[in-house]
Amino acid sequence: MERDAGLLHKEPLWTRDFILISISSLLIFTGFQMLLPVLPIFSIELGGSDVLAGMVMGIFTVSAVIMRPIAGRLLDRKGRKGIFLIGLIVTVISVFAHNWVPTVFILLILRFIHGFGWGASSTASSTVASDVIPKSRLGEGMGFFGLTGTLGMAMGPAFGLWLLKDYDFSTVFYISAGMVLVSIIIALPIKYVKPEQALEPDKKGIIEKTALLPAIVIFFITMNYGSILSFIALYANQKEVENIGLYFMVYAAALLVSRPYFGRLTDRKGPSFAVYPGIICVTLSVVLIYYANSLTAFLIAGFIYGIGFGAIQPALLAMSVRNVSYSRRGAANATFYLGFDLGIGAGSVIWGIIAEYFGYQIIYLISIIPIIVGALVYIRSRNK
Repeated sequence: MERDAGLLHKEPLWTRDFILISISSLLIFTGFQMLLPVLPIFSIELGGSDVLAGMVMGIFTVSAVIMRPIAGRLLDRKGRKGIFLIGLIVTVISVFAHNWVPTVFILLILRFIHGFGWGASSTASSTVASDVIPKSRLGEGMGFFGLTGTLGMAMGPAFGLWLLKDYDFSTVFYISAGMVLVSIIIALPIKYVKPEQALEPDKKGIIEKTALLPAIVIFFITMNYGSILSFIALYANQKEVENIGLYFMVYAAALLVSRPYFGRLTDRKGPSFAVYPGIICVTLSVVLIYYANSLTAFLIAGFIYGIGFGAIQPALLAMSVRNVSYSRRGAANATFYLGFDLGIGAGSVIWGIIAEYFGYQIIYLISIIPIIVGALVYIRSRNK
């Protein structure tokens, strides 16, 4: 064990390329995530219902899901750089265009187009990161890299809600697009793995089988996460709780602690040492949200959720890519994030329908069910 622990620190992790892809990812995710709590409010302002608000979130997932396996295949066959940059350009154009949306129907179309850019760019960024991280430090490295994404997921919604409160929708859209534009500039100098540097692509298909289990588990976890991203601002408003954006800041603080720690633990002990405590924390957090009547209660729930999600996601992502070659890493990342996106999208639609008929609070009781299912799937697979 001492020898293994020593190996974890022999190969450098914080190389120039790893730093650049991490900063680029942070900007991409922050720009993207700041839209998520704002868009349901925007759709209602345009005359939509809770069901349509859920569809605005869900239809984005449809195109992202279509794009991810295609992007994974292209990343493995054509190389990383072109797919990454094209996805970012589509994202920038789509977000800018939100400023001129007149109806919910047009918003749905635009979100569908946006999903293609997101599916390509986010799959590519994760693949590039897995290329530059030493295999012996993959759990730790993906923990730190994933921290940029989940920090964006944490800070972005709070930032978006703050901008909306003090300014307007256009400000949110311009700043979101601007962040992605800066990420393109940062990503240009990265030394990308080229097709001729990778192993000859095989004919295994667009889905990587070794990543299916992590993808299925993260699907059920992010079904629950979709309830928080899509409806926690509306739920808190119904409870007359102000400054709910602080929930995401506390969540971010918890991620800062959780992801690096559980990433290293995954490398040393295996993914179960992160996944099991993570599932317990996420479940406890959702129960607290269900009973929450004050900002303090929401903030405690946010901290616990951050610890849990920060443990689960990097462990499952490392499982997806650890034992695949360069020629299958695009497919492995695409498979994992396919589950990730499907979970958020399916959850957003389902919770929107439930909110329409039963209110927001009941969402945070029913959304425990997919967490339990995900836990059972993981336990069954590990016991085989």
